[in-house]
Amino acid sequence: MNKLYQEEYVRPGRIEVVCGSMFSGKTEELIRRLKRAKFARQRVEIYKPAIDTRYSDEEVVSHDSNSILSTPVDSPTSILLLASDADVVGIDEAQFFDNSLVDVCNELANRGKRVILAGLDMDFKGQPFGPMPALMAIAEDVTKVHAICVKCGSLAHISHRIVKGEKQVLLGEKDEYEPLCRECYNKAIENK
Repeated sequence: MNKLYQEEYVRPGRIEVVCGSMFSGKTEELIRRLKRAKFARQRVEIYKPAIDTRYSDEEVVSHDSNSILSTPVDSPTSILLLASDADVVGIDEAQFFDNSLVDVCNELANRGKRVILAGLDMDFKGQPFGPMPALMAIAEDVTKVHAICVKCGSLAHISHRIVKGEKQVLLGEKDEYEPLCRECYNKAIENK
């Protein structure tokens, strides 16, 4: 094995963020990374916000119906207590947690754990969402994934809400949101 690669592989304690719009494959990528860690016989624990019950109460489920068992939690501090034996900690829908998630992830990484988070980087108005900007700032690795704009086929970067409402958190999927590129999003906002 290449020495540089070997050193990178065994280096403990890191934060990885997978972010993007809805329907971009964030959860799919999170599940892929976690399953690879399990295959490597690492101890993996997965958490999600207790409020996210769209597909399952106890599983992280992608829009493509891939899933992995998880533990729903009400607050990030619960993760610190529950993940003590884990080598790898996965967290889905990170944008729904409060800003204490940043300190929790730092603490986990400082304890030598690999922390992998997935979440929306922006809300439906194109504004930074929850703790995601701070998580991206402290992460060793940030992967931004894109959906395809349903209007023009370009890369989409925003989750446009197609139902009425101003509340930032509205759990939903294809009936409530559509992925749009910048140009199509701006046109949609002008036509409201």
